[in-house]
Amino acid sequence: MDDRIRFEPASTAVPGCPLCQEAGGTLLWEDARWRVVRVVDADFPAYYRVVSNEHVRELSELDPADRHRCMALVCAVERVLIQTLRPDKINLAAFGNMVPHLHWHVIARFDWDSHFPHPVWGPRQRDVVPAAVERMGMALGALDTAVVQALARA
Repeated sequence: MDDRIRFEPASTAVPGCPLCQEAGGTLLWEDARWRVVRVVDADFPAYYRVVSNEHVRELSELDPADRHRCMALVCAVERVLIQTLRPDKINLAAFGNMVPHLHWHVIARFDWDSHFPHPVWGPRQRDVVPAAVERMGMALGALDTAVVQALARA
């Protein structure tokens, strides 16, 4: 039985916006205003997004309470990655150049990863053997569970 959360676009979804129409990754958690997904990326298995359920372009468009909630969720994901994986760095980004829908990238980075020290969108520096998911030292299901538990407390 598949017990994952199913993504349903908001009634205010903007046609053509991929984050209005799709979850943006494996949907792990959501409330009325936000969702958290894990991006499926073999090079970066500990890559999460915090996504607004409403089509908002910029953080400053949110009222103070929603901005605070957004950052509390970003920090909850970040804390789990730091505490469970002990990465060399966490990358946080909210560009929106390609998809102008408010979302934060939260990515655990390791000195052995395929692109380190460059950004995940930068040039590949090395091939990683064994695969990144095997080097993390924690199964993705267990990591996802820890993230969901932290979000429930955020």
